[in-house]
Amino acid sequence: IAAAAVQNLTKVQMEMGSKNALAVMEDADLDLAVSLALGGAYGGSGQKCTASSRLVVHARIHDAFVEKMIAGAKAMVVGHALEAGTQIGPVVSAQQLQENLANVALGLSEGAELVCGGQQVERASQGFYMSPGLFINSSNAMQINREELFAPLAAVIKVGSYDEALSVVNDTRFGLTSGIVSTNLARATHFRRNAKTGCVMVNLPTAGTDYHVPFGGRGESSYGPREQGSYAAEFYTTVKTAYISSGMPA
Repeated sequence: IAAAAVQNLTKVQMEMGSKNALAVMEDADLDLAVSLALGGAYGGSGQKCTASSRLVVHARIHDAFVEKMIAGAKAMVVGHALEAGTQIGPVVSAQQLQENLANVALGLSEGAELVCGGQQVERASQGFYMSPGLFINSSNAMQINREELFAPLAAVIKVGSYDEALSVVNDTRFGLTSGIVSTNLARATHFRRNAKTGCVMVNLPTAGTDYHVPFGGRGESSYGPREQGSYAAEFYTTVKTAYISSGMPA
C-alpha cells in the first residue's frame, strides 16, 4: 500500500498487526489482574487489535493467577452477542474459527499446555462459537506468542522479575499496546516510559482506547500518523503558512 501510494505522494495511515502483552507483577492486586486479563484477552471474542493475548506473569503470583484465570474463563458465557448475559459472542466467520482451532493445535504442538477452553462449542443460535482458551507453560519464542491470533485465546508466560517481564513485553516485532498490573508507582512509571508500544496501560486492560487521544503503535503495528484525537485531523489537513504585509498606516 505504501509503495503504491508514494507514486502519487499520497498520505498513508495504516493500522497493522499486534501482539499485545499484559504484565502481572508479584505485587499486583490479584483479583484486579485476573479481571483485566479476562476482559483484555477475551472481550470481543479476542477479535480486537488491542487484545492481550500474552499474559506475562511473575512466578510468585503465577499459580494463583492461573487458578483464578481458569475459573474466570470457564465461567464466561459464550452465546449470541445480543442475548442478555452473553460475554463472548461468535467469531466472525467459519474461516476464522478454523484458523483459531489451528492455532490451538499449533500451541499444543509447540509444547504449551491448554488448561481450559479453546474448543468449538454449539449454541441454540447459529454462529461460530469458541470457548475462551488459556495456555500455560508457554515461552515467548513459541509461534502462538509471536503472531496475532485475533481469537479468544491467551498464553501465560512465567517470568522471574520485572526486568524479565519488560524484556518479554518488548520482545516482539509489533508495538501497539501493553499493560502492567502493579501497586508500585516507580515500577509502573518505568514501564510506562520503557514499554516499546504506542499505548501503555497501568492497572487497566490493554483492550480499550478513547477517541479523544492519539491511537497507534510502533514497529510493524502502525505506519504513518496516529489515528484519533487531534492527530487524526492532521492526516486530513493540508497546512498552509501565509505572510501578509499590512503596509504603512495611512
